[in-house]
Amino acid sequence: MNKRHYNSEETRQVIAEKAAQLFAQKGFAGTSIADISRESGFSKGHIYYHFENKEKLFVHLSLETMRNWGEKWKAVAGSYPTAVEKLYGMAYFVMNNYKTPLLPVGQELAMNPNTSPETLQALQGLAATPMAAYAEIFREGVENGEFAIENLEETTLLFGSWMGTLCQFTLTMDGEPLQRLFQQAVTIFVGGIRKREDT
Repeated sequence: MNKRHYNSEETRQVIAEKAAQLFAQKGFAGTSIADISRESGFSKGHIYYHFENKEKLFVHLSLETMRNWGEKWKAVAGSYPTAVEKLYGMAYFVMNNYKTPLLPVGQELAMNPNTSPETLQALQGLAATPMAAYAEIFREGVENGEFAIENLEETTLLFGSWMGTLCQFTLTMDGEPLQRLFQQAVTIFVGGIRKREDT
């Protein structure tokens, strides 16, 4: 017998890794469960057992991508001593970590009218990870006296909207012009929330 069948977590990981490669190469619609079965070496039954269907498999991969995003940010966040510097650092981080191999696949699913509401909701929920990171920076800035923010939730939502919009330019721009755009956005945003000396 194949020992892989006894290690459920290893089986799940191999299936996910092979599926990610296929999705990136062929897109969501272009990748079948049969393709994933062939590449992973596990039966369709194994795939359905671990992930139920192709959409849930992709949601799993997306959640893993965002978990890794959060861990990568936490690993570098401590190198920025102030909240203002963290915002600039975050903008640079977002700019360099937006384009992933699975990004076009997520966009494909989001635009497909046949995608299940559950999957769409899960994809929309991926924003929770960066939004939580933004909120933490703003909270830190308020606590250490850098920012004067009346509504943390609204401020976080606005900054997230700015970053989300700017990320679209990563598909058409690169290098120094793109970096200047992100930096300028933070400069303007910080100007609106920085605590004044007379407040």
